[in-house]
Amino acid sequence: MDIPLEEEIFEPASPSSQYLNSSNLSLCVIAVLESKIPIEYEESLPLNLLKDVFVPINPRFSSIMVTGKKGTRKWKRVEVNYEDHIKTPIFPSEKPLDFYNECFSNYISNLAMEQFPQNQPLWEIHIFKYPTNDAAGSVIFKLHHSLGDGYSLMGALLSCLQRVDNPSLPLTFPSRQRTTLSSKDKAFSVLKVVPRFFKGIVNTVYDFGESILKSTLVEDDRTAIHSGDEGVEFRPIVVTTKTFSLDCLKQIKASLNVTINDVITGIVEYGTRLYMQEVKQESCNGKCTALVLFNTRALGGYKSVNDMIKPNSDMPWGNHFTFLPVSLPKLTNLANRDQSSINPLAFVQKAHRMIDRKRNSASVWLTSKLLDFLRKLRGPEATARFIHGTLKNTSMALTNLIGPVEEMALANHPVKGLYFIVTGAPQSCSVTIVSYVDKLRIAMVVEKGFIDPNKLKSCIDYAFDTIFKAAVKSSPVAT
Repeated sequence: MDIPLEEEIFEPASPSSQYLNSSNLSLCVIAVLESKIPIEYEESLPLNLLKDVFVPINPRFSSIMVTGKKGTRKWKRVEVNYEDHIKTPIFPSEKPLDFYNECFSNYISNLAMEQFPQNQPLWEIHIFKYPTNDAAGSVIFKLHHSLGDGYSLMGALLSCLQRVDNPSLPLTFPSRQRTTLSSKDKAFSVLKVVPRFFKGIVNTVYDFGESILKSTLVEDDRTAIHSGDEGVEFRPIVVTTKTFSLDCLKQIKASLNVTINDVITGIVEYGTRLYMQEVKQESCNGKCTALVLFNTRALGGYKSVNDMIKPNSDMPWGNHFTFLPVSLPKLTNLANRDQSSINPLAFVQKAHRMIDRKRNSASVWLTSKLLDFLRKLRGPEATARFIHGTLKNTSMALTNLIGPVEEMALANHPVKGLYFIVTGAPQSCSVTIVSYVDKLRIAMVVEKGFIDPNKLKSCIDYAFDTIFKAAVKSSPVAT
């Protein structure tokens, strides 16, 4: 039912916010901060932190999304009842670690399935005080995706954290280095412009057509990672994580002259194919597509929240991302299961070629224009259905964020590790990646009872080991 509004107390919701908080699609981001030490604090601390630091970051944290008389959705400022947003689960004390591991896993699964009440701001903080294998305690932030994308929400969370070594200094992030071309390479590059232009036109037509078909007619095969069932987004999930050394990933990157994103995409794709072979060999070469999500802002590190909310900011707050469908390469020589005949580096190299080609295609721009056209023609709900179809017809999604290079703390509790997941997507599997200090953490969200999380993690770990060994072996030895 429409809610009557007074013009002076609300602001328009962006199109992407409306897509991501609709009857057809509702996505949430859950971020987990793992504490090095047991979580102990005065009762007033979380309340003060939220009131003085977190909520003032952006008006959306003290707003609800409402529908006006003309059907337009807007953000309406409301009074925040902080007690409704702070949750502290209670479990029996002095139990074995395995007991709390199971409690934490079930808690995350239940949290992922719960929908936000629409009559209060769309965020919560959950304080899990019990130890697990990964932490002495955990702080869980659940935020609706309509508030912003991973980049925006990461920037908001980092505003609440301080450097452990020197709280007065800001957190810093890995630099994005661009390759500098020599004069000879630049001249050669100019000669390649014309053929690249025509090739780009062909790629754009192909990619845009593929995107339309994926969203409407063509669905991935049903395999060990893609059930294809209706309502999969409402089923219980299991979350498992794996940590890799950034130094090792950088060695692979340097050896193959690719990006870290290419490396991790290749590792996940190879590990996923190995899992499919292990579980259901007859469908292990089935048609599988991963949606690789990219930030569409200008390249660079995180800006302060104040910079992000400025008009015409080059790194604005909100949802500024696109997804590129990337087909998973097929394993070869599966008849005799001869693993040695597979070139693991080919997965990274193929990921590099595919992502580079699609990022340089205009299909991303055309897709954004198509979504805008759909919204104007048929409304945000129809656009949300289109995005839902794209997710449902593909097998998995991959998204990554860059974290700080220094160790950080939340209210004097050093953060041992962090990861995030995206929930509410109609897929049986999704993978999220974030770096922190010298590590890279992969979190895998899988449909409970359909995908074996431990076996999938083991296959991705094996893929990393084989790709790393092959990359080191192929690197020129310094003399």
